[in-house]
Amino acid sequence: MNLCLLTCIFASLAPATVNQILTVNAVLIQASFFVALLTALHFVINAVLFRRLGPEWNRTLLPPISVLIPARNEEANIEATLTGVLKSRGVDIEVIILDDGSTDNTAAIVRAIAALDSRVRLETAPPLPDGWNGKQHACWVLASLSNRYVFCFLDADVRLNTEALYRLTSELNHQGKKKAEMSLVSAFPRLVTGSFVEHLLLPLIHFVLLGYLPLIGERLSNWPMFAAGCGQIMMARRDAYFVSGGHSAHKLTMHDGIRLPALFRKHGFRTRVFDFSRDAQCRMYTSAGEVWRGLSKNATEGMATLPRLPIFSLLLFIGQVLPLPLALVALLFRNAQELSTALFVFTLTMLVRLFATWHYRASWYGALLHPIGIFLLLVLQWSALLGKLFGRRAVWKEREYSLR
Repeated sequence: MNLCLLTCIFASLAPATVNQILTVNAVLIQASFFVALLTALHFVINAVLFRRLGPEWNRTLLPPISVLIPARNEEANIEATLTGVLKSRGVDIEVIILDDGSTDNTAAIVRAIAALDSRVRLETAPPLPDGWNGKQHACWVLASLSNRYVFCFLDADVRLNTEALYRLTSELNHQGKKKAEMSLVSAFPRLVTGSFVEHLLLPLIHFVLLGYLPLIGERLSNWPMFAAGCGQIMMARRDAYFVSGGHSAHKLTMHDGIRLPALFRKHGFRTRVFDFSRDAQCRMYTSAGEVWRGLSKNATEGMATLPRLPIFSLLLFIGQVLPLPLALVALLFRNAQELSTALFVFTLTMLVRLFATWHYRASWYGALLHPIGIFLLLVLQWSALLGKLFGRRAVWKEREYSLR
């Protein structure tokens, strides 16, 4: 159906029907304008707060740290991840890898690297107890295997640059005006994408984080409700970790990026989240199916809850998806004022997304298809929520879990 045919169809409508359509379109355009404008302003404020963490290496002596890596069937990633970690400068590290029941060559690869570098240690995970998520159990076991004062929990698919650990440790040791130490810092790496669905969905993590999370609350208060984090890279102090209960406090969670910072804050410890797109990179998933399963398993502990999801859906749909369709309706009815407003809103949303793409080094394909990506994200979130309500179980790393 082309534009001419659509124009003919709309021209044949009764005047009363046309007036109703124009009234609804005008209301939606105004709503879209205010929602998109507020989102853009919020994004700008957050982009200033969401800075790159830590200073450059300046040969300052920092506390020794343990890099703790849970690994289950990670033969495709573990060598590159360890290579990046072992090239770190400015920090005294030990690296403990927990082989969590791998059925591939993960353990053999780590064993070969450990034979060449004494900083690397391979351990074997005990059987997964009932009532635990695999990653949470692995991280808890890893923490108990370390004697060092600072832990860096690192996913096995994250690649660190040479100064990444130095920056993390420096930020953890930074003291503000109140001389209060940070107890946990986490950081979002640059997301590497390959498949079409990866391009559409994964870069939206930065957009949603900065567009809708009140980072000013995270920075100015220590309330658990403002907690934010990234489970791929988290550095914590040993004392705060064990006092709060660490990963054992939320044994079944699949989203420690949110749960662990909130737990620390509940116990009075300071936490912060930062941009790490110039210091680390990660390809979270390698296929459309993995993207869908991976994001769905985390969704019901984040956006996909009642009543949170209906609110997010309205904000995202009205502010990010609707502007272009509303502009099309205004064009068909030759309403220049509404057309200009709708196009302004669409341009504003695209400028914000394009800036996020440039600044956080994300996929340009996804940015150009921004409204489609947002729509697909909402479909995924609602699918996850409905799956939870109907008792569907999530499968990840060959293990089955209940959606929480």
